[in-house]
Amino acid sequence: MMKIISCENIVKSFSAGNEKHPVLGGVSLEINEGEFISIMGPSGSGKTTLMYAVSGMDSIDSGTVLFDGRNLSALSEKELSDIRRTKMGFVFQQPTLLKNLNILDNIILPAMRDNRKNAARTTEKARALMKKAGIGELEKRDITEVSGGQLQRAGICRAVMSQPKIIFGDEPTGALNSTSAQKIMDMLSEINTEGTAVMLVTHDAKVAARTERIMFMCDGKIVSEMRFKKFNGTGMEDRIEAITAKMREIGI
Repeated sequence: MMKIISCENIVKSFSAGNEKHPVLGGVSLEINEGEFISIMGPSGSGKTTLMYAVSGMDSIDSGTVLFDGRNLSALSEKELSDIRRTKMGFVFQQPTLLKNLNILDNIILPAMRDNRKNAARTTEKARALMKKAGIGELEKRDITEVSGGQLQRAGICRAVMSQPKIIFGDEPTGALNSTSAQKIMDMLSEINTEGTAVMLVTHDAKVAARTERIMFMCDGKIVSEMRFKKFNGTGMEDRIEAITAKMREIGI
């Protein structure tokens, strides 16, 4: 299986006045094509910082992050931006959509930068994704006229427009009710089944139970890991129980 991301001894600190506060203390990990990964840990454990470091959204103090064999620390801001736009997708707890655009235009906007000559094809692709996500009838709506779950599904549609190799999600279900959260996880699972790797940061054992590899973080380090088979819709309760037992075991 091909590696998408290979990280070795990532160290990251944040400065506050004259003091440095370590956040990541020598983290190493690999992500393969088509994997579905979650990162769990208490607040302040470094989960989101790790995701930002792995995706090149934030610089690191030392160590290496290779994406498709390229050292992200050696790339220019333009090169990083191009990689994030064309090979990575991002889904956040609060979707970052533009208020002056309707749902459809928000979805196609990033892709238009690379496909100006194929605007009709890009729009057709966005409509197909929206229909698949169950929000096809919302294309003309403003972002203030849809629910949080519908908005998140629109954000995921936007994230996959460029057919990325990996999607990063920072608490993508954190602001949703249980029904909407399940729909989001169904959508991410389907995207993963089609070959896109997914890496999620989450506090929710139900979300982590849908993934196949879980990394547990404490104090800026990966302290444990669990692996499951690809989720087939069965055994959810057993997986949640195993995850919560591991969390108790390592004190998170």
